Amino acid sequence: MTELWAASLIMGATVIGSLGSVYLKKGSNKLEFKIRSILANRELFLGLFLFVFSSVFFIIGLKGGELSVLYPLVSVGYIWITFLSVKMLGEPINKYKIAGIMLIMAGVSLIGFGS
Repeated sequence: MTELWAASLIMGATVIGSLGSVYLKKGSNKLEFKIRSILANRELFLGLFLFVFSSVFFIIGLKGGELSVLYPLVSVGYIWITFLSVKMLGEPINKYKIAGIMLIMAGVSLIGFGS
């Protein structure tokens, strides 16, 4: 049986990890392969920090449920990435991305109901 708190932690981890991805993208846009430039790249380090932080949430969440139920929740990160990319990076959204989001939501729901 998967506990609600575990699913909530996994969902929180997806939000934090997705935010980390956005900051890694922002940092990569400024990336120069020089030591000083890398060390001064705040977005890059913030993205890495957020990824590690989300992993801690994920590990704790795994303790409270079945992996076959919790791991598919990670795919919700694709939804967060889409919305955060539109908001923070100015990327466009189209009908194919919306259809993909709907399919992900349907798939995660079906796995949740099946447990």
